[in-house]
Amino acid sequence: MATLRLASRGVKSLCMRPATFAARPFSTTCLRRNAAPVETVGTRLVPVGEDFSSAQDSYGLSKPHTPGTRKSRENSVSDRKVRHYTVNFGPQHPAAHGVLRLILELNGEEIVRADPHVGLLHRGTEKLIEYKTYLQALPYFDRLDYVSMMTNEQCFSLAVEKLLNVEIPERAKWIRTLFGEITRILNHLMSVLSHAMDVGALTPFLWGFEEREKLMEFYERVSGARLHAAYVRPGGVHQDIPVGLLDDIYQWATQFGDRIDETEEMLTDNRIWIERLRGVGVVPAAEALNLSFTGVMLRGSGVPFDVRKNQPYDAYDQVEFDVPVGTNGDCYDRYLCRMEEFRQSLRIIHQCLNKMPAGPVRVEDYKVSPPHEPP
Repeated sequence: MATLRLASRGVKSLCMRPATFAARPFSTTCLRRNAAPVETVGTRLVPVGEDFSSAQDSYGLSKPHTPGTRKSRENSVSDRKVRHYTVNFGPQHPAAHGVLRLILELNGEEIVRADPHVGLLHRGTEKLIEYKTYLQALPYFDRLDYVSMMTNEQCFSLAVEKLLNVEIPERAKWIRTLFGEITRILNHLMSVLSHAMDVGALTPFLWGFEEREKLMEFYERVSGARLHAAYVRPGGVHQDIPVGLLDDIYQWATQFGDRIDETEEMLTDNRIWIERLRGVGVVPAAEALNLSFTGVMLRGSGVPFDVRKNQPYDAYDQVEFDVPVGTNGDCYDRYLCRMEEFRQSLRIIHQCLNKMPAGPVRVEDYKVSPPHEPP
């Protein structure tokens, strides 16, 4: 005889052997219809062992049914601790602007912990440069950040010039400063507008890429390439600015302020934009310093540090501009800092156009040589 464990008031043995039915003298339909309703408990199958031993009754189904038992079970379930949800973000993800893997621990829609896995774009640039000259190593720096090309070249060139104790011509300094701010605007446009697109605002993204195309044309006219310019080089710049380019940059700079206002009109006071940025990604000033934040990430946390002000290079000590600083250290403050830096970059561009002197654009002393390797 086989038995099944039933989650009911008691344990019943169900006979699997066919039985002989006795003759029914009369129908019981009328009796069942007139009988008082009996409160029943739903029957469920509970897993048992191979020897049909009783399993642990986690729901208390085998206990006598008393009023309030179901309520107590609901309270016990609500008191349980909900575990965080862990997901993999990347390395190839539609919302990721680059190859990066993040292991995210989520509490609902809130990210409570992130474990970044970097190095997926490691190309061994340092080792490759060991076998190149200073000039041959320059194009590698264009490819470190595809939205900050000339500033990467500028950083490398400044290091080489300091190593060789070389002073570049004054006009080259102003050209570097001019295109450094153009590159800053390119970088901030990509940052703000791709952020807006991820949140759901597509229109500013399309407007901003029109402005990026204009700046890419300036890149192409001065160097012949839209992205990997290799224009800023140790000793100055590759060549002088072509005729008419400064006038076109001035025409663009006079109308770009209106594009900034249009973007702010769509984002800055937008309720959805504010709700999705304010109070998100808060990094206090002390933590930002401990994490070695730089740039807008550091200034958005309330630290007034800008290399162009604190350690000026090229012509930055001859221009006037302000450094915007955040107060709350969240995504919204960092967005406001970038929007204000658009306007400060325009100030610097106008000063470069007005103060740029004539003269050579690179060092003409071809006897400069790198220091000898130590024995």
